[in-house]
Amino acid sequence: MAITTFAELKTAVANFLARSDLTDRIPEFISMAEARMGRELETRSQEKRATATLTGGDAFVSLPTDLRSIRMVKLNTTPTEVLEYYTPQKINELYSSGGSGKPRAYTIIGGEIKFAPTPDSGYTAEIVYMEGVPDLSDSNTTNTILTRHPDLYLYGALSAASVYLMDDQKTQVYDSLFTRSMEELKREEEKGQHAGSGLFMKSDYGELT
Repeated sequence: MAITTFAELKTAVANFLARSDLTDRIPEFISMAEARMGRELETRSQEKRATATLTGGDAFVSLPTDLRSIRMVKLNTTPTEVLEYYTPQKINELYSSGGSGKPRAYTIIGGEIKFAPTPDSGYTAEIVYMEGVPDLSDSNTTNTILTRHPDLYLYGALSAASVYLMDDQKTQVYDSLFTRSMEELKREEEKGQHAGSGLFMKSDYGELT
């Protein structure tokens, strides 16, 4: 059977397990697979952009809630300006005078971006970042990774199920298949990033305040 939706994935996992007493656990096995994928994968489908409105006198802006890592932060001025990242300690050393101006750098403190120097007026910043793997659910029935790599989801869920069942032999088999599928996906992504102008990346936008 095809595995293109959350429901089909749950059915496939149940078929492989051949047990009727684990139905309620299967979404947990899928979630565990997603947690590992979210830590290890950086695919084009996970790359997003968001705009942040900077206010004069306020150095802080909240980060996107789905952010895993930042690739770039720039000001949408003319010309655009890519900001330099510094650690919180270094940025405090470099901009210790407390003056304001056009931001040149940023750092991450908790769930916020700190810009330095403190904006002297309103600016629009663009954040290019990586999100985790979007969780599948009854309301979010599919994502790009499931559509293109259903085996990755299947083996990941079965690996988690085997750990739950304390079946060391099957854990080893399914974890090996899961790991191999992720490595194949990573290699595919690396090739795609160097394939020239034939690629088009569709990004999502969000407005931060």
